[in-house]
Amino acid sequence: MSMEYIRKIYGVPAKRGGKVMIVSSRDGDISFEGTIVASKRNYLRIRLLNGHIGTYHPTDHIEYL
Repeated sequence: MSMEYIRKIYGVPAKRGGKVMIVSSRDGDISFEGTIVASKRNYLRIRLLNGHIGTYHPTDHIEYL
């Protein structure tokens, strides 16, 4: 799937190089900043500031900056 598909289906402004904040689902006060680097199927690949790259659903606890 492409970024265009993700934008259309989920209604989010996802794009390569876009900044995001991933908010903890348990307490909401822990967050991690990252950069979208790719898409994988209908998920986003996000590089966090510590260098870790993870796979995240486009609408699951993500705030687009």
